[in-house]
Amino acid sequence: MHILLLGKNGQVGWELQHALAPLGRLTALDRASTDFCGDLSKLDGLARTVRALKPTVIVNAAAYTAVDQAERESEQAQLINAKAVAVLAREAEAIGAWLVHYSTDYVFSGEGTIAWRETDATAPLNGYGASKLAGEQAIMQHCSRHLVFRTSWVYATRGSNFAKTMLRLGLEREALSVVADQIGAPTNAALIADVTAHALRRAMTQPALTGLYHLAAAGETSWHGYAAFVFEQARHAGLPLVLQTLHPIATQAWPTPATRPLNSRLNCRKLETAFGITLPHWQQGLTHTLNEILEPLIEQA
Repeated sequence: MHILLLGKNGQVGWELQHALAPLGRLTALDRASTDFCGDLSKLDGLARTVRALKPTVIVNAAAYTAVDQAERESEQAQLINAKAVAVLAREAEAIGAWLVHYSTDYVFSGEGTIAWRETDATAPLNGYGASKLAGEQAIMQHCSRHLVFRTSWVYATRGSNFAKTMLRLGLEREALSVVADQIGAPTNAALIADVTAHALRRAMTQPALTGLYHLAAAGETSWHGYAAFVFEQARHAGLPLVLQTLHPIATQAWPTPATRPLNSRLNCRKLETAFGITLPHWQQGLTHTLNEILEPLIEQA
């Protein structure tokens, strides 16, 4: 098996380099790659790369993810999240390759309190969500062998993330306010990568597994609950936080250019049933990541 991985240095892409390596030969690219084009904004170069490498599987972990910026850069978001994905879908179909792609809960309206199923109606609230939905639709239209994973609230040890931001602020400020009415499940990039490798291995021998799946950690919390857990673990580990008070606030009190969904819950039963897995609770993965993040912070304190 030859796997072409795009977005190798992103949160999920970095973890995928490790998770996919045992499956076969891996060609991992990003925007800076020179031997082949890994820049999703260059559609012709992207098509030439697929035609030259003729991979068995294309895994696209690259995306335009600047949610607020997408409100004023809608064309760029559409280019990377939709048009480039359509190119990958058509090129994958032409060579008989599988296409693995990642989407988001932002394709939904964010209403209600019930976890979204794959069959629920989509209604993006912002430009980012609209661009990701267009990418999904392009895959369904042009590529018969695909695995599309919708996920949410992704974090990793590598790079910047919500937990790292909270810890930094907790060392600087006595009081913080965090949104408490947006609900979802913090999902470790390593979990996404491991599930991807497992699902891909199964799908290669069972083509009927092709399709759209929800992939997120089990359980649910708010951003405020997420932050509270981070600070609880930090204090337990001995990090000398300055923070004394964590205020819960409503989304309306924290306006952003792009409207955020209040309900980011994803029902993952289809994935668990199809691939025989049980997704761990969000606290499990976050605890492991926090252990890695906190160690150097405690040494510096």
